[in-house]
Amino acid sequence: MNFCAERLSYELLAEVGEGSFGKVYKARELGEKQRLLAVKKFNFQIGAVGTGIPPSMIREVALLRKVGFFDHPNIVKLLDVSAVFLGLALDLTLVLEYIDQDLSTYLSKAPASGLGSDSIKNVMLQLLRGLDFLHTNLVMHRDLKPENILVSNNGEVKIADFGLARLHTFNVALTPGVVTLWYRAPEVLLNSVYMSSVDMWSAGCIFAELLLLRPLFKGYTEVQQLQKIFELIGLPSEDDWPRDSPITYSESWGPKGACTKLLPNLDSDGNDLLSKLLIFSPRDRISAAKALVHPFFVMH
Repeated sequence: MNFCAERLSYELLAEVGEGSFGKVYKARELGEKQRLLAVKKFNFQIGAVGTGIPPSMIREVALLRKVGFFDHPNIVKLLDVSAVFLGLALDLTLVLEYIDQDLSTYLSKAPASGLGSDSIKNVMLQLLRGLDFLHTNLVMHRDLKPENILVSNNGEVKIADFGLARLHTFNVALTPGVVTLWYRAPEVLLNSVYMSSVDMWSAGCIFAELLLLRPLFKGYTEVQQLQKIFELIGLPSEDDWPRDSPITYSESWGPKGACTKLLPNLDSDGNDLLSKLLIFSPRDRISAAKALVHPFFVMH
């Protein structure tokens, strides 16, 4: 079954995923290149009773097109978009570069002894380069988790799934329910104002997961998630508690003192970087640009 988009002709090879709005296929480009492609096909009802295209989809396409001009190696590439009206329905097709697996799958294949330090540094460096690029261009991903980070068989890391991403502008009303719970920063859990540093918190959780081969904070409610965070990093002072949060400060949230070493099996440089990624105050959290030059990445 062959399809011809505006510039790309391809054949669908297999269905590899299904979401609430459509299906994802593995495909191969026809012609000289023979590249593998990821084809996302969506169908939306846009008539009087239809819901129309979700804003998240419009944002994802717009942001991928915006960042695509820069051709950054650590951001998944949107290669083509086509929209076809069929009566009161709209068929939308996104064609992206195909990457073999996500980070969650990559971690599931890791040996029981864990990933080597070189592999961990390689993944984190590429993730931080991608985040530095996004944040420099005022893009907040807002849903960074292993399932949204792609890892090729060659070890290339690419940030994907921009459905919750937003351009960071002043005075914009930001949604509290962003970022999957286990990777959600305290300020989001507390319904407070947030900025691009929410992605850095998520990066810290992913860093720990690369070392542990399991999520660092595995809460099942927002309250439980906050408690698990404070058990590890310690309860912040009342002065650091966001004043705009509807959740009141209480000493019963967790212990006051933070662990000096967040992960005992991590060296001092690694623990220092992790502690700077997992700082409670978003203004004090390390930026992607500063994290990239942290001593943890310096070859000894």
